[in-house]
Amino acid sequence: MSAPADPRAAVQRIADFYETLSPAALADLGAFYTDDARFKDPFNEVQGVPAIRGIFEHMYANLQAPRFVVTQRMVDGDQCFLVWEFRFRFRRFDTATEQVVRGGSHLRLAADGRISEHRDYWDAAEELYEKLPLVGALMRWLKRRANG
Repeated sequence: MSAPADPRAAVQRIADFYETLSPAALADLGAFYTDDARFKDPFNEVQGVPAIRGIFEHMYANLQAPRFVVTQRMVDGDQCFLVWEFRFRFRRFDTATEQVVRGGSHLRLAADGRISEHRDYWDAAEELYEKLPLVGALMRWLKRRANG
């Protein structure tokens, strides 16, 4: 696979898209992902723009004010790694506190600069489960036991 003509510009465009993502912008996913793009995170593994759109639609349906903040980016040929913070509030549980999940995305770019592979890395136990009532108390207890 050859690198996009200007991979840094492609990555900047992608980072800007994610930082301004909104429910209305989901209609534009095809401009950022190839038709057969693969997406994987700790909860999902899908292929194709409609399936990727479904993940984001689910995010907007279940969280308040979700948004991404890209804090770092590394580009090497047709690959990049974005370091990000995902900020949101729960629709249930503690609806007032802004939550922050820190993670990263490894992206492989097609020759046209769109994403052909997207793999998110983040610790679901530390970054999400520990913030939930009941489950969080159990996860913190297990962590203490494992580290004790």
